Amino acid sequence: MLKFDRQGLVPTIIVDDATGDVLMVAFMNQEALQKTRETGYTHFFSRSRNTIWRKGEQSGNTQKVQDMFVNCEENSLLIRVIQHGNAACHDGYHSCYYRRLLPGNTYETVAERIFDPDKVYNAAQSELRPNDNELLIVKEYTNEEVQQQLEAGMRQLYGAYLYLRDHDLSEQSNTSRLLQEHSQSYLVSRLADELQELADVQHGEHVHAGKQPDTVLEGSQVGYWLFLIAATNNLGYNDFLPHHSLLKGYYGQYSEGRAIEVLQDCLSQLSAHHASEIIHGLLLGFSLIGWACAEVQISPVAPMTFDLDQMRRKGLVK
Repeated sequence: MLKFDRQGLVPTIIVDDATGDVLMVAFMNQEALQKTRETGYTHFFSRSRNTIWRKGEQSGNTQKVQDMFVNCEENSLLIRVIQHGNAACHDGYHSCYYRRLLPGNTYETVAERIFDPDKVYNAAQSELRPNDNELLIVKEYTNEEVQQQLEAGMRQLYGAYLYLRDHDLSEQSNTSRLLQEHSQSYLVSRLADELQELADVQHGEHVHAGKQPDTVLEGSQVGYWLFLIAATNNLGYNDFLPHHSLLKGYYGQYSEGRAIEVLQDCLSQLSAHHASEIIHGLLLGFSLIGWACAEVQISPVAPMTFDLDQMRRKGLVK
């Protein structure tokens, strides 16, 4: 039997059947594996978006499965595929391993880019890209209207996470599984990854669909892991009032250096064991979402609206 990890995932290596090149490494859960078998095309589980995705759903660079192998310990997969479109990497290269690691930890690009990711992903119509209504500039609202909309939405979101914590739906929901396991260290490590990606979007180092939609997506993911940490620590919404901190970050005009300090302090506080420190860490994390929204001039409600739309598609909120 294939052995999934405690998060219900198994690492999967994708190899070009024609060339033998390692194209990419991703994760599958049981549902992604089942869809891969049913359709004959690779599907994966996105840890950052917490959803199943089909390889090539935006770019058209799909992968037709030729054969599947399991390792000796039954805890990883190797899949040989026919790579349609010739580019498996979302950066536009044939393989995700297009850079050689040099002495001194510098990189050398050793492959030619096949497509321009900005043109491909900006043109693609994807559910993961926020629509125009989610990118409204905050000047269209009064401060009071923004606060009311943000609080109502965030309370609704947090209520859904509390429900998944209090009702074991692990077989249907990876989020519920995470909340049943109460692994604070894992949640904080995932939050650290998403906070870094959110910061990298602002610096132009993490590009997918553009700064505004990328900020919405990464901001929503930061909020997701913050809420999971809060739920795991049995906090009520009124214990930390995250909308206040998000707006504080939005209007606070953090400098880049200050944002880095806040990020580091956030993770340090969340790694502690006292409730007061954890609450402080949560508030710092939500303030960074607000800071990022201000940096790209979108409404501070945009990540929350995006999250609610995802929840509605899953039937978790009305």
